[in-house]
Amino acid sequence: MGRFTFQAPSNILFEPGASRKIDELVAGYGARRVMLVTDKGVRGAGLTGGAEASLAVAGIEVSVFDDVVADPPSHVVEAAVAASQANDIELVLSIGGGSALDTAKLVAYLAKTQDRLDDIYGVGLAKGKRLPLLLAPTTAGTGSEVTPIAIVTTPTTEKKGVVSPVLIPDWAILDPELTLGLPAPVTAATGIDAMVHAIEAYTSKVRKNPMSDQLARQALGLLSANIRRACQNGADLAARSQMLLGSMLAGMAFANAPVAAVHALAYPIGAIFHVPHGLSNALVLRHVLEFNLPAAEALYAELAELVRPGLHATSQAERARAFIDEMASIGRDCQVPASLSAVGIGRDDLKKLAEDAMKQTRLLVNNPRELTLDDAYAIYSAAFDDGSNRSVQAPHG
Repeated sequence: MGRFTFQAPSNILFEPGASRKIDELVAGYGARRVMLVTDKGVRGAGLTGGAEASLAVAGIEVSVFDDVVADPPSHVVEAAVAASQANDIELVLSIGGGSALDTAKLVAYLAKTQDRLDDIYGVGLAKGKRLPLLLAPTTAGTGSEVTPIAIVTTPTTEKKGVVSPVLIPDWAILDPELTLGLPAPVTAATGIDAMVHAIEAYTSKVRKNPMSDQLARQALGLLSANIRRACQNGADLAARSQMLLGSMLAGMAFANAPVAAVHALAYPIGAIFHVPHGLSNALVLRHVLEFNLPAAEALYAELAELVRPGLHATSQAERARAFIDEMASIGRDCQVPASLSAVGIGRDDLKKLAEDAMKQTRLLVNNPRELTLDDAYAIYSAAFDDGSNRSVQAPHG
């Protein structure tokens, strides 16, 4: 067994209604001025109300930054940092989706240091101290509440990551009540995103390790068993709880065994066409799995019974094929769009997507099979016409 490191949040609170107890957690840091980082949709839906009310009763001053948008542009992050400094913030709290949580991580760090955002893109470049950081997700998808990663869209529409253990929060607050009533399309896309985290962590070429493996397997079992229920009935608290737990476990897995080509090919779709991140992953997932099959067959076979319990396939090849088919079936059953063309991407756009995907070297190095520009173009081409039936005939040898 090779050497490995494993990092995780200091504290995790998992409980329905947990967001209404945030004042107790804040009090533990002696903070009197808190910035709440969220977006207008989440706040307008009342999802921050419980936390805001509890903080008000406790006499804690809350400055709200709710200008976060999907795939947060760098200028939004910088505006949030400026607001935190102007208000002399002592603690950063975020309630929202992955974009809000990622923004909050960077606010907590940049508000405390002299670093500029442009200087910390990459792995391990954020080395200073940060403000106390509490994160509460409102979707079961990104796992950002337990990862050391924040993703930003640059002015050139490229997605870049800041990766540093400094960004791991002090508290991950999982309140499944915050996910009740999430629309089925969002539930499906974010749920598949979480499943991709588990799959790519399990097959990661560079830092795969026994602890991330166990987390990925547990996550994939929970997510696959509950995603259809959660899509069919948004008020199913049991299914929502299992999805939120699965998402967090998958986040812990890929925080230590990083994601790969699915995310690398999804990032340009989101950055250029503003397709939600989870849906971007879903659109290319099957075709990346097909491409990776020659290198990852044994690992896919190991995951097959987690997503299809009672599987009767006997050979490794049959189990691996069943795994890919079941992932496609989940997408169909949850009514996820099946092709790039269905989300407004044209065939003439595929070359640009492939070129931008190849810039994601931080991710591609983790892929179980080496991927070239021609391979990326072939995967996008397969995903363009039909996201469920065509297999990738990539030229890569």
